[in-house]
Amino acid sequence: MNKKQKKVLKRIIVAAVLLVIIGIAGSVVSIPKWLEFLFYLVPYFVIGYDILRKAWKGICNRQMFDENFLMAVATIGAIALGDYKEGVAVMLFYQIGELFQSYAVGKSRRNISDLMDIRPDYANIETDGQMEKVDPDEVEIGTVIIVQPGEKVPIDGVVVEGHSSLNTSALTGESVPREVAVGEEIISGCINISGLLKIRTTKEFGESTVSKILDLVENASSKKSRSENFISRFAHYYTPAVCYGALALAILPPLVRMLFMGLPADWGIWIYRALTFLVISCPCALVISIPLSFFAGIGGASAEGVLVKGSNYLETLAGTRTVVFDKTGTITQGVFEVCGIHGTNCASGSCPVVSGHPVYTKEEEQLLEYAALAECHSTHPISVSLQKAYGRKLDVDRVTDVQEIGGHGVIATVDGHRVAAGNDKLMKKEKIAYRNCSCTGTIVHLAVDGVYAGHILISDMIKPNAAAAMQALKNSGVHRLVMLTGDDDRVAQQVAGEVGITEVHSQLLPADKVSEVEKLLRTREEKSTVAFVGDGINDAPVLSRVDVGIAMGALGSDAAIEAADVVLMDDDPLKIAKAIRIARKCLRIVYENICFAIGIKLLCLFLVTIGIANMWMGIFADVGVMVIAVLNAIRALFVKKL
Repeated sequence: MNKKQKKVLKRIIVAAVLLVIIGIAGSVVSIPKWLEFLFYLVPYFVIGYDILRKAWKGICNRQMFDENFLMAVATIGAIALGDYKEGVAVMLFYQIGELFQSYAVGKSRRNISDLMDIRPDYANIETDGQMEKVDPDEVEIGTVIIVQPGEKVPIDGVVVEGHSSLNTSALTGESVPREVAVGEEIISGCINISGLLKIRTTKEFGESTVSKILDLVENASSKKSRSENFISRFAHYYTPAVCYGALALAILPPLVRMLFMGLPADWGIWIYRALTFLVISCPCALVISIPLSFFAGIGGASAEGVLVKGSNYLETLAGTRTVVFDKTGTITQGVFEVCGIHGTNCASGSCPVVSGHPVYTKEEEQLLEYAALAECHSTHPISVSLQKAYGRKLDVDRVTDVQEIGGHGVIATVDGHRVAAGNDKLMKKEKIAYRNCSCTGTIVHLAVDGVYAGHILISDMIKPNAAAAMQALKNSGVHRLVMLTGDDDRVAQQVAGEVGITEVHSQLLPADKVSEVEKLLRTREEKSTVAFVGDGINDAPVLSRVDVGIAMGALGSDAAIEAADVVLMDDDPLKIAKAIRIARKCLRIVYENICFAIGIKLLCLFLVTIGIANMWMGIFADVGVMVIAVLNAIRALFVKKL
C-alpha cells in the first residue's frame, strides 16, 4: 500500500470505530436528536470529506453527475431524512470499495516509457585512439561505433569489423541468438553477447529501430480502446433524472391541484412523497454493488494467478472472440534445451525428437560429452544448454587448443581428439560431409578427427499446457487463434501445428505486429474484442494497442507487464481461458445487479408516485436492494470451479 491508501485505511478504521461507539451509546443512553445528529456528523466527515469536496468541485465545474455526486446525494439525503447511521455506513462501504480498486489498479500501473530498458544510454566512438561515450542523438549517419560484449546496440548500422552473437529476443522474439559478421545489417536494441563489434551507422538515433519501438508504445497507448466505468455512464442519465423527478413531484402536483382543480395543494403530502422518491431512488445498491462485483471478480482472478489491472479490463475481456499470441516465452518456454542427439545411425529425414529426461545410448552420451567439453569455455546460450544437458562437472583439463570461430562454432582438442562443434558453415569450412536434420531447431554438428559423428538438436520447448490452452479457448467461445512472431516461418509453423493454431504470421518486427493487429481490429466480429498475449519488450506496443493486452508475468519483461491490462503471474497459458470465464461471470453478476436494482426501484418509484408506497417501502428499495445486490456481487469471488 502507498501512503495515500494507508491514510484512507486509517480513516475507514476510525470512522467504523466511531460508528460502532455511537450506535452502542444510543442504545444504552437516550440522546437528543440534535445531539445524535452532531455525533454522527463526526464519522461522516472523517470518512466522506474528500467525496463531498470532489462532488462540490464537480458542481462548480458543471460536471456534477459522477459517482462522487451520487454518493453525496445518497448520504446527505439519508442524513436529512434522519437515518444518520445509514448515511455514514453507505459512505464507509463506498470508501472500502474505492480502497480495493485503488490497490488493484495502482499497484501495477506506472509510466511505460520509464520502463523501456532497451533505450541505450550511450554510444561508443573512437577518438584519437581513445574510446569515448557520447549521447546516441549526437551520432551522425556513417559514424563507426563500437559495441562491446554485454552492451546494447544503440543505432542501426552495418558491421564493419568483428563477429558476434546477438540476443534479439527483446526486439523480434527470435528464440535463437543471431550470428553476425562483417557486412551484415544490425538493428538497435539488440544485446551483444560475445565478440567486440564495430558498426557503421546507417540511420540517426531518432530513426533507429529502438526509437521507433518507444514511439509505438507511447502512440499506441493513446489509441487504447477503453471501456468507461459503468457507474459514471449510468449516473450521467440516472442522477439528474431522479433529482428532477423528485423536484417535479414536490412542486407540480400541488400547483396543478391548486391552480387547475380548485383543490387544496397538500404541500406536506407531496413533499413527503418527493422525499420518499429520493430515498427509493438513492443509488446505494448500484454505487456499492457494481464496483464490488468488479472488485470481487478482480480478487477471484488474483487468487487464481491472474492479475487484472482494472474493472474496465474485465468488461473488455468478457467480449474476447479473437486471441493473438506471441510465440517465444508465451507458447514456448523461452529457454533452450537439448531435445535430440542424432548419431550417424539416424537415417536422414527421420531424426527423433525427445522430451523430458531421456536415457541416451552410449554413442549419444559420447557425442554430448564431446560437445559439452568443446564448448566448456563459452557462455553462449547454446553452449550453456549443451553443458546443462551433459549434467556432470566438466574436467576442463581434458580440453586444449580451443579455437572459437565467430558465426561458425568451436574447434578444440578433447582427450587428444580434434573435435569440431558448430553449424553447417563450420562443417563446410572443414570440408566435412554432414547430414541434414529433418527436425526444426538449432543444429550443432560434430566431427571427431575429421569424421562426421552426428548432430545435436537444440530448441525452445513448447509449454506443456499450450495445446490444452488453445482447446480451452475454443471451448470458451474464442473463434479465432492467431500467432505473430519474429521467428523463422518453418519454426513458427511447426509450433503452431503442435498446439492447434491455424493462422500464423512470422518474421515480424514490432511495427509489423502492430500492423497485423490493426488488420484484426478492423475485421473482428461486431461487439467482440481482440486480446494479445505476449511477454517481451517487443510485445509492449501490441499489448498497448489491442482491446485487452495479456502479459506473461513470471518471466515476462517489465515493459510488457506494465503495458498489459492482464498479467498471468505463473506464465500458464491455460489461465487465459480461465480469465475470460471469470470476466464473463463477473459481467453476468453486474448485469443481474443492474436489472434487479433498477427494476425494483422503478416499480417502487411508480408506487410512491401514485401514493401506494410509503417510507418503509422506500427503505427496502434502498437498503434491502443494496444488501441483496452486495451479496450477489460477492459471488464473483468464487471462481475455483470455472
